Amino acid sequence: MKEHACNSAAELAWQLADTIAQSLHLAINLRGHAVLAVSGGKSPIALFEALRVLPLEWKRVTVLLVDERCVPHDHADSNTALVRQHLLKDDAAAATFVPFFDTLPDTLDEPALIRLVDAANRRLATQPWPMDMAVLGMGDDGHTASLFPGAPGLNQALYSSGPVAWVRPATAPHARLTLTLPALLATRELALAISGASKLAVFQQARLGADEALPVSLILNQHQTPVSVWLS
Repeated sequence: MKEHACNSAAELAWQLADTIAQSLHLAINLRGHAVLAVSGGKSPIALFEALRVLPLEWKRVTVLLVDERCVPHDHADSNTALVRQHLLKDDAAAATFVPFFDTLPDTLDEPALIRLVDAANRRLATQPWPMDMAVLGMGDDGHTASLFPGAPGLNQALYSSGPVAWVRPATAPHARLTLTLPALLATRELALAISGASKLAVFQQARLGADEALPVSLILNQHQTPVSVWLS
């Protein structure tokens, strides 16, 4: 694990964007294509807007989601909408974007979520694998991606053999689809962005050892995948 301390959230966004662009450029040079997974929420907006203007062969990049709320794509909480609005603009509009789903069933009970997961796994199976980089965030409860502590579906998301699982967090709205922990750890490189004193305190606790009660700790305390942590 490597740590990068930044003086502000804006500095973090630009420095991380430059690092992502360099990693994708290297992947394109080595394999002719790059796969980037990104997280949603409000925190990555500045990162997306910095990244999309950097010089890169975007037509050779596939963008995936780390996780998604089970809401329509025109919903205010949709990560798909966020990525389309803030990342897939300018030169980055040439990238290929693959959401987990196109439409949702009327009822999101467990059988419906299982069907969504099965369809998402089939969809992602057609993409270049493993991913080259996944950009993660973290909540004050220690969740990353949609690996929420104690949530229904968490065990499957931590140990499933497929790349996608469902989670229904008790502490946040909407059921979620998320990349599983094995899928994230199969990525060639992970980046975790953390801003603010409260999240820094959670990070300091999580780095002490792996604990499912702080799912981000399972990313930090492993030796399979390089992780860079960006702090501001």
